[in-house]
Amino acid sequence: MVNAFNCNIFDKGFGLTHSSLNHSRRQLFTRRNLSDKPSLPWIKESLFSDLCTQCGQCVKACPTKIIQPSDGGFPRVDFQQGECTFCYQCAEVCPEPLFNPKTQPAWQAKAHIEDSCLAKKNIDCRSCGDSCEPFAIQFKLAVGSVAQPHIQLPDCTGCGACVSVCPTSAITIKHT
Repeated sequence: MVNAFNCNIFDKGFGLTHSSLNHSRRQLFTRRNLSDKPSLPWIKESLFSDLCTQCGQCVKACPTKIIQPSDGGFPRVDFQQGECTFCYQCAEVCPEPLFNPKTQPAWQAKAHIEDSCLAKKNIDCRSCGDSCEPFAIQFKLAVGSVAQPHIQLPDCTGCGACVSVCPTSAITIKHT
C-alpha cells in the first residue's frame, strides 16, 4: 500500500515534514485543531462557513496583516504575524452580514502559556509580559527559580501581542 509518507514529495522543497503533518484522519476532517482558536474578531461563528465568500476584503483591510487565508480560502487570524488592535476594519469592509456590532466583545479568547515556556524551564524570559499592553501577564517571584508568568484572565483581551514575541511559541490564544 502506498501512502503519502512513502512518497518523496515531502523532501522536494514543499516545506512539509513528518512532524508538521497531522497523522490523525479524524482531526483532519473535523478541524479540531482550529476549533479552539479564534477565526476573526466579532465574527458570527455559526454563519461564518455558510456566508463567507472568501473575497479577501478583510485580509486586505487588516492594518497589522494578521488576517490570512487558511482552509479553503477562509480568513483566519494568525497571531504569529502580530497582534489584533481591534480596529474593526475587517468587519467594516465585509460585504456579508458576518460580524457582530463593535459594541459586543470581540471574542471570548484568552492567552494560554504552555509547558515549553522558557520561564517554566528556569530560563529568565519576560518577552510576553513586556509586550502585553493591558498587563494581563504578570510574573510571580519564586524561590530558587526565575519568576513564573501568570495570566490574569479577566485582563487578557486575546489580542495576541504575546504570541509572536515568544521565542519558543509557548503562547496560544484559545477560546475560553
